[in-house]
Amino acid sequence: MKRKPLAIVPLGDCGAYVEFSRTLDIGTNAFVQKLGLAVEAAARKSGLSALRDLVPAFGGLALHFDPDFEGDVLATARDLVEGCIKAGWSESKSAERLVELPVCYEPPFGLDTEEVAHKTRIEKTSIPVLHSAAEYRVLMMGFAPGHAYMGGLDPKLSLPRRANPRAEVPAGSVAIANEQTVVYPYAISGGWSVIGRTPLAVFDAARAEPSLFLAGDRVRFRAIGADEFARLAARK
Repeated sequence: MKRKPLAIVPLGDCGAYVEFSRTLDIGTNAFVQKLGLAVEAAARKSGLSALRDLVPAFGGLALHFDPDFEGDVLATARDLVEGCIKAGWSESKSAERLVELPVCYEPPFGLDTEEVAHKTRIEKTSIPVLHSAAEYRVLMMGFAPGHAYMGGLDPKLSLPRRANPRAEVPAGSVAIANEQTVVYPYAISGGWSVIGRTPLAVFDAARAEPSLFLAGDRVRFRAIGADEFARLAARK
């Protein structure tokens, strides 16, 4: 089935956002990510060097152009996207990586486990089991470099953001909210409920690939104990 954009709107003077959904839908999100790869390939093939960046979001695709681009940004974005959809490129299969992340759900890393257990009426010991049993998908990268929004959280663990956000959440904290989970890439503010922590460096600007996650990745969490956490953390 060919999808049509709901809207194509400007993002300042040099960008355009192509919207396909106003609600979070896993199928649409997967389509948008594949479409982004297709548009990037089409722009490269056509010699359109003015397209500087492509950013897939939950339900749409942002295209950012060079400030010196003399063409019509919205029209160019429309032609690129609709051309790829018409050609069927966006429906092509792409390789998906599986990222496994070790997580210690034990104290003191589960900062909000008690609160989550109370609000969801789930035993504390069941929270790591439910969280690590699911397979997640990176829906988009956003908020901060290396910050991956992942869908696939067990509905039993779904709860709103915390009423009082923290000024600083420790790096590597694994948190949940609204049927999603995230891993804080470094110490930053945040309002999600923290249930564990990974000893791995999720984001490191000095690495060839700074982020452990890319949009479209499949992600699984592996529960580990405090001893293994300490061993892995020492390898950094």
